Amino acid sequence: MKFGKEFKKRKVPEWTDAYLDYNGLKRILREILLYKLSKQPPTPLRDLHQKLKLHRSFSGLHAESRYPIGKGDIEEQVIDVKRLPRDGSGHFYKTDFLRQSEGGGEIEISFFRKLDQELNKVNTFYKDKVEAVMSEAAELNKQMDALIALRIKVERKNPSGDNLTAMPLRSDTRSTTRTPGTGHMTEPEVEMSDRSRQEESLDTWSDNAASETSDLTLGVDMSDNYQVKESTGGPEEDPAPTTNCSSYDREEENINKGKEDSLEILEHVKINNTLESPMSTIKGVFKDSKDDELRFKKEELKKVEDQLKRVFIEFYQKLLLLKHYSSMNLAAFSKIMKKYEKITSRRASRSYIKIVDNSYLGSSDEVNGLLERVEATFINHFSNSNRREGMKLLRPKAKREKHSVTFLSGFFSGCFIALLVAVVLRIEARNLMDKKEGALYMVNIFPLYSLFAYVVLHMLMYAADIYFWRRYRVNYPFIFGFKQGTELGYREVFLLSTGLAVLALTSFLANLQLDMGSRAQHYKKLTQLIPLCSIIIVIVIVFCPFDIIYRTCRFFFIKSVFRCVCAPLYKVTLLDFFLADNLTSQVQAIRSIDLYICYYGLGEYSQRQEKCHSHGVYNTLYSVVAVIPFWLRFLQCLRRLCEEKDAVHVYNGLKYFLIIVAVLIRTAFELKKGRTWLVLALVSSACAIAMSTYWDIVVDWGLLRRKSKNPYLRDKLVISNKSVYFVAMVLNILLRIAWMQLVLEFNLHSLHKLTITTVISCLEIIRRGIWNFFRVENEHLNNVGKYRAFKSVPLPFSYYDDDKETDKDD
Repeated sequence: MKFGKEFKKRKVPEWTDAYLDYNGLKRILREILLYKLSKQPPTPLRDLHQKLKLHRSFSGLHAESRYPIGKGDIEEQVIDVKRLPRDGSGHFYKTDFLRQSEGGGEIEISFFRKLDQELNKVNTFYKDKVEAVMSEAAELNKQMDALIALRIKVERKNPSGDNLTAMPLRSDTRSTTRTPGTGHMTEPEVEMSDRSRQEESLDTWSDNAASETSDLTLGVDMSDNYQVKESTGGPEEDPAPTTNCSSYDREEENINKGKEDSLEILEHVKINNTLESPMSTIKGVFKDSKDDELRFKKEELKKVEDQLKRVFIEFYQKLLLLKHYSSMNLAAFSKIMKKYEKITSRRASRSYIKIVDNSYLGSSDEVNGLLERVEATFINHFSNSNRREGMKLLRPKAKREKHSVTFLSGFFSGCFIALLVAVVLRIEARNLMDKKEGALYMVNIFPLYSLFAYVVLHMLMYAADIYFWRRYRVNYPFIFGFKQGTELGYREVFLLSTGLAVLALTSFLANLQLDMGSRAQHYKKLTQLIPLCSIIIVIVIVFCPFDIIYRTCRFFFIKSVFRCVCAPLYKVTLLDFFLADNLTSQVQAIRSIDLYICYYGLGEYSQRQEKCHSHGVYNTLYSVVAVIPFWLRFLQCLRRLCEEKDAVHVYNGLKYFLIIVAVLIRTAFELKKGRTWLVLALVSSACAIAMSTYWDIVVDWGLLRRKSKNPYLRDKLVISNKSVYFVAMVLNILLRIAWMQLVLEFNLHSLHKLTITTVISCLEIIRRGIWNFFRVENEHLNNVGKYRAFKSVPLPFSYYDDDKETDKDD
């Protein structure tokens, strides 16, 4: 693979603009090459030679030098790179090209001017990011001090407890001796040696004077009776026991003193209440403070350790991205200068690369040092000194593509097409659409299986979204907060959707075969339970605790749905309201669940829909379930309004409130009929559609910006073909209006009404799939604009003394 493609592929998506503009520099080099070729006399043979030369220069195939290698002083005559002070702080680089008078010199000046701009940009960005992680490392150091002190405190409070910490902090209280001159240590002495190594590991982690507390507390021995007889001389010396005891007493006294000093940290620390659970949210409503007092319990220590473990893992990922950013840019500078040498035959690469290597980008070693310290600290404190386990948790998980997924996707797709053809042929063979009884049967049986159709269509749209997100390098795993290496690709989602479609069509075909057969009465009870069995199979697979069928993703989905249902008791993340928005497009699927409750819960499965509509409970549920997704989104808007104090959530909540009113009036019109309800339904639906369409295009997609670089779109686009955005906006408007057609009075056969309802519901799912792509694209571009490539993990401890001092200064 060419370096240019590899460079583009391996960029951190959110930092694309901060990388070296490799393609821009290549375009300038192409201009230099074309200029040089234009100065040569054109002949047929030379034209062919020029084309080959142009191809080789940019393909990487022409590796040999086309000029003699001279001495080093020749390089100095080509360019002169200066390091100048910048206003405020820092430095910038400026290159003087010393061959301006030669042909094409103006183009080469522009090349080095562009190269200097890129070097200054990359240096500034990298330095800012390194300073940010160094500041975060200092904060993590304080968090570790508090954690170690908390471990000691909990161990003191629970002297007979289990192993609470991730590393041994306690030793036996038995006294031990060591034979002079043998060099063999008994068990307690080995533990003392382990503590010494622990002290060294924490010392490497600490970069400031405050780390001395951590070093001391990490090596604290929890026992009060610890006696060691130690040799201070050679094999022939045997010091008096009293001297050894006195020496150790002083050592033990110093350790105990350091231990007490380290525990003083807990007097200035509180645990942050992040309101991550319904109970913590409810408690937070009745408490002014967002901090909890330390109670020194095992559960509290376990929670803090888990939280800090996540913080360290995320911090390590940041450092790896920064290291990768540095190495990729250094390689890009080297490659572009080699191309310059090949095209111009000037020896300037060594001089410029030397400057790049001496710049902050090439000479800074803070990231590598932090990586080593984080590894040592994480292994010692969070993986019980097991390096393999620790590095397994720290390193990013690479996702592996499996051939079995592609094979099974093709297999299920073939089965899906075959079963669909079989169902159509079965319906045509029985003339179900032409007979009154057959049409009534389809009206009653189809709503049970339409649930599967809506879910399969939604999954197929999601698979298409993933495909295009990956194609256009939209970082959807980071946006949704998926655990690295566990997110599903479009192949996996397509496999699941086709598998579900095969299950649904198989059940539907079995229903048709048994119901329409000559012995239908013998299988009546069995056919009535087939839809229910299909639903039970799906539910069992979703909640299956075994590590099969993407367990991690299934549980992640269950957790996300639970957070949506519990709104507003959880802090709202992008994934939460994204999932809730998708649920609003599945109103008909949720109503199909209502039918299942009526058929099998109320014992009306023999009469099916005809009997269900006479139940007041069914009609109530029919109205309520359609409102639930919009109500959840409304509650999420209220939660975000309370936390962020942003007026935009008021307007967003108003939008969902209008939709709730429209859905309720439409449902009342559908059940009661009447001209008055029709007018109210049309007016309420029109208001809801107008506001929702505006919100989709302007707020969620960020389009229709009149002062944008791209007229009526936005400044940054991931799709180069701008017409795609205009088509998407028109489709969104049309499909929103199609949703309104359900309000109109249709004097049609019940089967035709069911068909229209199904088609419009499917169109709404397709509209949501289109909305998903552009919504995530807009979020991705917002992250790119702010260079946000990391998840924000809250810290467990807060130091409230700093706040008090700030208040006094104010």
